[in-house]
Amino acid sequence: MRTWSLALAIDRADPAPVVRQVARGIASHVAAGRLRPGERLPGSRELARILGLHRNTVLAAYAELLAEGWVQSSGGRGTFVSPEIPAALRRRAGGPGAGSRAPGFALGPAPSPRGVIAAQPGVLNLVSGIPDLRLVPVDAIARAYRRALRRPGILGYGDPAGEERLRTAIGQMLRSTRGLEPDPAGLLVTRGSQLALTVTARALFRPGDIVAVEAPGYAAAWDVFRAAGAHVVPLPVDEEGLRVDALEALTRRGKVRAVYLTPHHQYPTTVTLPAARRIALLRLAAVERLAVLEDDYDSEFHYDGAPVLPLAANDPAGVVVHVGTLSKILAPGLRIGYVHAAPEVIRCLAEHRRYVDRQGDRALEVAVAELIEDGELQQHVWRMRRRYAARRDALAEALRARLAGAPSSRCPPAAWRCGAGRRRTSTPIAGPRRARARACCSTPGATSRSSASPIPRCSSGSRCWRSESSARRCDGWRSRSRRRAGRDRRRAAVAQRGGGPDTEVGRSIPLPRRASGTTAPGPR
Repeated sequence: MRTWSLALAIDRADPAPVVRQVARGIASHVAAGRLRPGERLPGSRELARILGLHRNTVLAAYAELLAEGWVQSSGGRGTFVSPEIPAALRRRAGGPGAGSRAPGFALGPAPSPRGVIAAQPGVLNLVSGIPDLRLVPVDAIARAYRRALRRPGILGYGDPAGEERLRTAIGQMLRSTRGLEPDPAGLLVTRGSQLALTVTARALFRPGDIVAVEAPGYAAAWDVFRAAGAHVVPLPVDEEGLRVDALEALTRRGKVRAVYLTPHHQYPTTVTLPAARRIALLRLAAVERLAVLEDDYDSEFHYDGAPVLPLAANDPAGVVVHVGTLSKILAPGLRIGYVHAAPEVIRCLAEHRRYVDRQGDRALEVAVAELIEDGELQQHVWRMRRRYAARRDALAEALRARLAGAPSSRCPPAAWRCGAGRRRTSTPIAGPRRARARACCSTPGATSRSSASPIPRCSSGSRCWRSESSARRCDGWRSRSRRRAGRDRRRAAVAQRGGGPDTEVGRSIPLPRRASGTTAPGPR
């Protein structure tokens, strides 16, 4: 890799020769680690032009560095920093060495790093929290992005609330899929939902404010609230989601500023908050004047029945701040999140966002807006939904067969995830093509500080979060498995009696192909 222009100071008043000044300056860069071993130095003509010196002066400085062992010359390829610099030369140049400097000021504690499960051969990782990147419409995104870059002024400054074209497109999407009625003034586009939560916390919370959260819940959001000075209070979650009675009891003990929850698919249990609790929550929020932060991270992916509308769709009091993301539809590397709230709230959030991020990627926002307008994003969602539903069913069937009665195995009828229990397990399962693997079941960013109520079991002996419908679903999986086993036995009996493929019982019937792999996206 070519080196950028070297910052060398030439002092004409210095009694030291200019050749020595150049050599000493390069040696100090090497000793301090600013020039790494093996890095290519500028050519003699280029460096002479930069410093305003004669080329012979630079050649003499390079010759002096070569004699001292700082650099190596490789014929016509150029001059490179020596891969091994003697310690005596470093001390003589006065350089402390790369990475040895300590801060000269007090540094507070950094946030606790999130645990990462390393990839292992033969392990099916269910905790990645990302969609299948192999299915991303890369070509369509690239074409839209190229067209966006050709727009005049697209690389300049823009609105901190996001491109109006994308806000209009997201508003149309929310109108048809969420039952909301947002206009561009009621939407803020951010670089992912995590930034949306950060900006919202900076705008709404003050040091000491009480924020109620679900437990277990999304711990990365808790860290955002704590960074804003809020006091996070976990509330218990049962088989129907957040316990609103616990929130009401908390409001009687003190002023609650906000409540953060994932009502569509509670993270990480995937249960859906029922209508009675939604109504009670909105009434309580209206009476107590507390903000409801609704994290709608996976509403596009539901497999059974009609989707449940978000809290913001039935919010006459204006207490809900709706946060969503497109990262689960496309890819986490394409950072597109949004906030839907009252226009006055959006204006406040946009000003706070101006100091945090100034604006988003305007070209990317225009490209995503084009994908929404052309229907490409909607078609991609349909394809992904079918693919993920098939994978969920295949994984659930394997878990039923191999983990019957295990406390961490469950089958929510409508969710991104399947089989993510409260504790981490490592159990052999039967994968595609009869390959054996270990399934590591956990949820990234999930934290629990309260014990939930007992979880009902379905007829297959495994835990389900929605007992009646899930039990029917599990019976269906078990019935299909039994039918396949019976069909195989009948084929074997016909073969033993000498029956041919034209026999009714022995006719070749294509078995349903089991989808390979699974996807378990979490909120970020």
